[in-house]
Amino acid sequence: MQDGSKQSGNDSSEDSRKDSAADHSFTDPQKFMAMWQNILQETAPLYSDFMTQFQPPELLSSAIDLEDFSSIFSTFWSGLMQDPERFYEMQQQYWQDWTKLCQESTQQFFNLSGEAKASQSKFNEDILNQHKDDRRFRDPAWQESVLFDFIKKSYFLTADWLVHLTDNADQLDDKMKMRLQFYMRQYADAIAPNNFPMTNPEVIRKTAETGGENLIQGFKNLIKDLKRGHGRLKIATTDEDDFKIGKDIASTEGQVVFKNELFELIHYTPTTAQQFETPLLIAPPFINKFYILDLKAENSLVKWALDQGHAVFLISWVNPDKSLAEYKFDDYMKRGLLPALDEVEAITGQKQTNVIGYCIGGTLLTITLSWLKAKYGNTDRIKSATFFTTLINFQDSGDLNVFIDEETLGDTTDQMNEQGFLSAEALHQTFALLRANDMIWSFVINNYMLGKEPFPFDLLYWNDDPTNIPAALHRQYLKHMYVQNQLCQKNKMTIGGQKIDITSFDTPCHFISAKDDHIAPWIATYNGAKQLQHATFTLSGSGHIAGIINPPHKKKYGYWRNDNLESSAEEWIVNSEHHAGSWWPRWQEWIAPFAGKKRAAYKVKKGLEKAPGSYVKLRYEDV
Repeated sequence: MQDGSKQSGNDSSEDSRKDSAADHSFTDPQKFMAMWQNILQETAPLYSDFMTQFQPPELLSSAIDLEDFSSIFSTFWSGLMQDPERFYEMQQQYWQDWTKLCQESTQQFFNLSGEAKASQSKFNEDILNQHKDDRRFRDPAWQESVLFDFIKKSYFLTADWLVHLTDNADQLDDKMKMRLQFYMRQYADAIAPNNFPMTNPEVIRKTAETGGENLIQGFKNLIKDLKRGHGRLKIATTDEDDFKIGKDIASTEGQVVFKNELFELIHYTPTTAQQFETPLLIAPPFINKFYILDLKAENSLVKWALDQGHAVFLISWVNPDKSLAEYKFDDYMKRGLLPALDEVEAITGQKQTNVIGYCIGGTLLTITLSWLKAKYGNTDRIKSATFFTTLINFQDSGDLNVFIDEETLGDTTDQMNEQGFLSAEALHQTFALLRANDMIWSFVINNYMLGKEPFPFDLLYWNDDPTNIPAALHRQYLKHMYVQNQLCQKNKMTIGGQKIDITSFDTPCHFISAKDDHIAPWIATYNGAKQLQHATFTLSGSGHIAGIINPPHKKKYGYWRNDNLESSAEEWIVNSEHHAGSWWPRWQEWIAPFAGKKRAAYKVKKGLEKAPGSYVKLRYEDV
């Protein structure tokens, strides 16, 4: 949100007052020094109080291994110094672009004529085009001020050079090169000028208008977040007091009809007089809470599916503690998905169920289908399978690979042995780093520099409510899937005493992936879908969450459809047909033949408690 001087041109007196405040605070040395003296006087006691309670704050995420970065960068730099000709070529283009930028900015500063501008050497247009939609620089000052335009373009130039510095790092293996490139992107994001008060025009303007009150309030917000994290920085991304599970979110009516140590099964109350005879069971990811599928009525996939006539059941996973330390995919199948199917069949009297698996819930669904085929020779219990952003072939699994190899696997194992699970906080930090500008730096600016409170947003409330992962399951997931990629290889993985083969079952499958997904890259999910016997693939716009939670009335993003999965992913999208709006109706068309005929809606018996149950309310901090 812009400040008042940019919001409206109607209140000239307010604009004049703010302009006057800016001039007064920043051009009068005495007033300027008095402002900073006041800021220091207000913030010093807060800092002293904090330091008496906690050790020096840890501001850097533990997900960044600085020793690893230093080691890889040293290897890379040593190799680069041994090839001076190549290093010179890289430097030459960089300094040529700097020269053009300085010439252009000088001409703009002296307000040369349009004719002179037309004849000058232009700054690298390719770099500008890459950043034309960069939301970090949407404040008008970045375009209107010669100084801030220069700062912006100099950053673009340097960030682009840093990111591409390692493109030909032949002395590094593929894994090390990927990690170095990730670290370079993190560094480039961190040094962006909007992340610093004195080079962020919005912060400068706000500081002048308020006499520094924004920085004082921002420091209070910082101390509050440090205390909330017990000495570690835990950035507030939304106002958590504005949401209550079961009231504001996860409020679709239903009953918890089954419960064991691993999950609760919710049967939702019908919203139609008739329902499809084949029930629908949803297996959400067990690294996040299920209510991403049931935030509010207007964007609830659960509510929408009920309105289409589905009899909806949903698994609500527990937030595991040390007692589940040895649970693996085997247990999540035998103590989770299979008992859920048993209950759905018992309640509805049906022998088949349509099943949706989201993210790692989809990976579990793939494992279960393969196990059923190996154990019983068929997968008849599951009539159709839908996979939301699901990896089963982990070869091209994106930036998460940066954090996963044999060495880091050993380090992670050592850390988990004592507590019995991977902390939800560690996983949350990792996912935040994958989108640092959106999930870290934007809140640093809003909360600590502008002194604002975070906006209440249900999606970010959910994002800040992750779950732990049992230690054994986490080791199994990383080693056998991410590192060794065994799930998509015939008979390489043993689950529940059976060697499994994902190519063995012929259950109709529909993969829904997202084009900008940074957790389950769509090319990797497409390559997994290609290995199944009977798969359909739909590609949504947007990312891992917004690409799935995309109700039709929003009319956003669109999707790509192509029923031919014989080609490569790149060829598939070139030959696909783009459709406007949500993929939800498209999925309903696909699943209709597997849903069966309509019948009187299934009655929801009085269960153990009302939806959303107890497990979803258990936060990782309380485990």
